[in-house]
Parts: sequence; structure tokens; C-alpha cells
Amino acid sequence: MISRIDLRGEALPEGSALRDLLPRAEFDVEAALETVRPICEDVRHHGAAAVIRYGERFDGVRVTGLRVPAGEIARALDELDPAVRAALEESIRRARLVHREQRRTTHTTQVVPGGTVTEKWIPVDRVGLYVPGGRAVYPSSVVMNVVPAQEAGVRGVAVSSPPQKEFGGLPHPTILAACALLGVDEVYAAGGAQAVAMFAYGTEDLGDEPGCAPVDLVTGPGNIYVAAAKRLLKGRIGIDAEAGPTEIAVLADATADPVHVAADLISQAEHDPMAASVLVTDSEELAAAVEAELAAQVAVAKHVEDRIAPALAGRQSAIVLVSDLEDGLAVVDAYGAEHLEVQTADAAALADRVRNAGAIFVGPWAPVSLGDYCAGSNHVLPTGGCACHSSGLSVQSFLRGVHIVDYTRDALAEVAHHVVTLAEAEDLPAHGAAIKARFGWKVPESK
Repeated sequence: MISRIDLRGEALPEGSALRDLLPRAEFDVEAALETVRPICEDVRHHGAAAVIRYGERFDGVRVTGLRVPAGEIARALDELDPAVRAALEESIRRARLVHREQRRTTHTTQVVPGGTVTEKWIPVDRVGLYVPGGRAVYPSSVVMNVVPAQEAGVRGVAVSSPPQKEFGGLPHPTILAACALLGVDEVYAAGGAQAVAMFAYGTEDLGDEPGCAPVDLVTGPGNIYVAAAKRLLKGRIGIDAEAGPTEIAVLADATADPVHVAADLISQAEHDPMAASVLVTDSEELAAAVEAELAAQVAVAKHVEDRIAPALAGRQSAIVLVSDLEDGLAVVDAYGAEHLEVQTADAAALADRVRNAGAIFVGPWAPVSLGDYCAGSNHVLPTGGCACHSSGLSVQSFLRGVHIVDYTRDALAEVAHHVVTLAEAEDLPAHGAAIKARFGWKVPESK
């Protein structure tokens, strides 16, 4: 059901040599570029008509318009199961608590008397938030994208999710209800690469329906074609990341409960047949117990044949045996998991030493499922080892830091000779001339 990789006995290699020994899904965004390129060009030149045409082709439903009517969004909330509404409201409340604390404030540094540099944080004007709609329904992704954008102060927030045949070409009603709870009334029934292109290029009005204005930034997870479209259009739009298959790594020792560990590995495998579930442990007894638990729990799970079984059996999933927890720490840092659980005797201390992970879950009572919905943290996280250089979605994702330079004549005069010297050292004399012109072409002497 799940393979083993035994790294015990010899010193672990370092860097890429260690990464190459670890399981990872194949996710060739570059190859998908040639598939999405004509789609994006079609949307660029033909707008809404192209988006509608690709919705019919890929989602199996032809819509007459892209923007979801306000009445449908309100109706989805009215008809939402009260228990689901209460859960979403609590998820939103907790997410706001965490993301509100991430706000940055303007800060001014006096470099010299009369010379200051102020760093001002300005939200992007308009964002397009993508919510997947394939194998599962993700109202939680609405929360995780919208809340930090709103807390950052973004003025224009648009959400897009694929049209669903069973709901008359609208996105799933739970997605619409989540938008209603968050006060988002600009929602589009568009998915895949065509949705990213719609956000990048905008679309024209369709009769009485207003078109989609271009956005500055696109965030949110999706399949390989969404990732490829984001890569292709990066530069015209900002992007958060190219999200790959979801993944969990569990660093555990003999004190971990195999029932918990197996359940957490299965919960990640439930997403997609390419999802990665990795256990790193120094305990062969735990490894054997987890294998037994996997067999027992998978036998009674849902989505086994199309998701869980192929995910656990795939090359991206494995139980990795290490000599000790020091080696285990090196392995999880090399792997750079989207989600990392630490279930060891001294979990907090070990978790504090982890350098590469999208999010870290400490101990037996902080499973990844908690973070997916109600921890208050964000679940839009770097995948594919990108945690070594990238962060998850946050308020910072929607802010731009702008430096405001304010110098008086005396403050410039004090440093003018240095500026001129450096300009001439770089063979850029006009740079120096821009300083000299302010002082009658004679550089003031240093005080």
C-alpha cells in the first residue's frame, strides 16, 4: 500500500543528493505550458466567449454568462446547512484573528538629520482569487484567500470557481455561500487556465452583465493547468505560487500513536491521486504499526479507488526510516513539506528547529485537518519543496512595500561626494551630474 525508504546505517548525504532520495510527485508545469498557451491567447483575443467555450469543453456545461447573479449568491447562503454555516463562520473568525495581526505599519527611519526613508505598505488594488472545483468542494479555500486580502485592505476582490453541471453552470453553492459570508459579491463561473487568463486580460460586458476587469494579482491553488497559466502570465499579473500536488510529512518517534499517524496520512491522500503522504521515523515498530493501521483504515474509507489508494501507492508517498531524530530533522528539512506534523516526545522543541516547511503542526492534538479549516492559520502553502524559499499565503502576499525618500538640501550635500564617486566608479557619469546640477555643478566638500 505504501513503500519504504531505508536511510539508516550510513551518514546522510546533503543538499540535492538527499532530496533526490526522497519521494516526490512528478509535476511538469513546463510541459503543461504548451497546452495552456493557446487557451490564454484565445481568452486574450476573444474574452468572455472563449471562457464560456472552454467551460463547456472542460467542465461539461455551457453557461450564458460568467458573473454569478447576486441573487444566486444570497440564495446559496439562505439554503446553506446551518451546521456548515456555523463552521464557516468560526473558520472566518479565527482566520481574521490571525491575519489581522499580520498587518504591517508605516515606519520611518531617520538616516541622518534631514534625511529619512519611510517604508509604506500599500495593498494591491485588485485581486483574482481562484477556488478549485474538481474532485472536491473547497469553501475553506474561499476563506483562506479572501480573509488575508480583506485584512490587507485590497479594494477589489473577485472570486472564480469552475461551473458545475449539476448546479446549472454555477459554482458549487457552498462556494457561493462562503463568498456571501465574506461579503464578496463579484464571483465568476470559470475554472482552469481560462479563469486565470480572464483575470489577467479581463473580459468585455455580456449584454447587461458587466465584464471582468483585469486584476493585479492572482492567488489560490489549482491543478497543473492553473499552475501553468499562472507561470505563463506571471509579469502581466502577480501570482502567489505555482501550487503542485498537496503533501504531508509526519516526523514521528516511538511515542506517536499509529492510529493518529495513519489517519493523517490518509487525510492528505484523500485530496488527489497525486497527493503525497510521507512518514519519517526512527522507529521500525511505529512504521509497522502505521502500515497495519493504513490497511485497516483505508478499508473503511471513502474515495479509496480514485484517490487514496493510488496516492499512498504512488512514488510520491513512502515511509522513510532514519537512524535517529537528528537524521529525521535533516530529512524533513530537505523535503520541505507543505504540511509538516511533528509527533515526538519533545515535539515543540524539535518543531522549533525545523527550517523548511509551509506550516508546522506540533504534537498529537494539532493535525493538518485543523489547519485546513479552523486553526486560524492559512492553508494555501508552498508545495514541491518550495518551502525552502517561499511562504504560505498571508496579508503580506497582498501588500507592496514602497520606500519614500525625503532629504533636505543639507542632507544631500553631506553625502553628495559619495554618490558622485560611486556613479563614476560604475561609469554612469550622468548619475553624478544629476547631483552636481543641484549644487551649481560643484560637489560640496565633505563636512
